[in-house]
Amino acid sequence: MPIYKVKLKGKQEIAAETMAFYFEKPKGFVYKAGQYVDYTLINPAETDAEGNTRGFSLASAPYENDLMSATRMRDTAFKRKLKTSALGAEFTLDAPGGSFTLHNNAAIPAVFVTGGIGVTPVRSIVLQAIHEKTAHRIFVFDSNKRPEDAVFLDELMKPHEKSPQYTFVGTMTEMEKSSRAWHGETGLITKTMLSKYIGDLSPPIYYIAGPPGMVVGLRKTLSESGVNDDNIRTEEFSGY
Repeated sequence: MPIYKVKLKGKQEIAAETMAFYFEKPKGFVYKAGQYVDYTLINPAETDAEGNTRGFSLASAPYENDLMSATRMRDTAFKRKLKTSALGAEFTLDAPGGSFTLHNNAAIPAVFVTGGIGVTPVRSIVLQAIHEKTAHRIFVFDSNKRPEDAVFLDELMKPHEKSPQYTFVGTMTEMEKSSRAWHGETGLITKTMLSKYIGDLSPPIYYIAGPPGMVVGLRKTLSESGVNDDNIRTEEFSGY
């Protein structure tokens, strides 16, 4: 992957213990929706065993002016420095990489099944597909404990109004711990929930992104439901 230097342009809390970071987009930088980048701190004041580099999905869509990534804020040297960096601070960018991208054949539906921070590349893919007015039928099933934990929830619910090709299904597993109202699905994503919205589960290509246990469990569910393994693509988000 090519190496660039980029400046931090903005940062904001977007969900419980979750922040989005905005970086300038290098001139001529091209990437596909769903790809990832490696950010490296330059001469940080502190470091730890996990090192000065982290890989994050690009949650920004390629048509947007800035690069944006989001992450859960664990207590590591890298994330402490990232959170406290002044606007204008420089980072090294090694990018782009990855193939967790929308398939080309628009006649085949795309089903994204995400948990927690795993939804970040899906924001990029969905917004870009709507921007380009692709003919893909797109479903997004996004599972979180509470609405307070759900990254880009309000934003991902909006495109449904703009595109009849797009369906968003959010589900919460611990609403008893929430102080927000929720009128969507509850409980884990199951074969029954998927079938309720998709119908026949065989035709689509599935993209699963989330904690390792969720990825393994849903791959097993889809395989047992008759989905061809070649139509299941996964990306694990562990440790954040």
